[in-house]
Amino acid sequence: MRQRPIPGTTGIVRTVSLLGDPVLHSACAEVTEFGPVLDRLVEDMFATMYAAQGVGLAANQIGVGQRVFVYDCPDDEDVRHVGHVVNPRLFAADGDEFLGPEGCLSLPGLEAGTARFDHAVVEGVTSGGEPVRIEGTGFFARCLQHECDHLAGTVYADRVTGLRARRLRRAIRKTTWGAQALRA
Repeated sequence: MRQRPIPGTTGIVRTVSLLGDPVLHSACAEVTEFGPVLDRLVEDMFATMYAAQGVGLAANQIGVGQRVFVYDCPDDEDVRHVGHVVNPRLFAADGDEFLGPEGCLSLPGLEAGTARFDHAVVEGVTSGGEPVRIEGTGFFARCLQHECDHLAGTVYADRVTGLRARRLRRAIRKTTWGAQALRA
């Protein structure tokens, strides 16, 4: 029996910002006010992430320039990790670096091989101000690094290089939103 509410069940699905929106390339501000407004943001973020079938979502992806992200992501052993972090800091990203497919709700339908470490530690607080430390390996470590990048104003496409970058840019141009994105 579940002792807590399912994240996102009281949230409102918001529009996801697409590549090219300036909010995705701006560093997010620290959260300084905790309370019902922040709780509502976290609920809306979960609802939006689930509606878009994602495994993580940063606040700037729904147009809110604050340091918050949510996740519901498995690791490589299929252990599910669900939660949120306010004012996260990537405390550690280490271990082996792997090139793996990475996608993003702000670049719908696309993915590209992106290098990420197989271990990550993020520290921050919950929406209630309680300290939290999240450690992830494998795919979950990739998710933690990806969401921390978003809050710093970086999308995974910024990390892709060489032939993969050229292929990704070509794929972006072929999307309905891509011409706008590449001009930004």
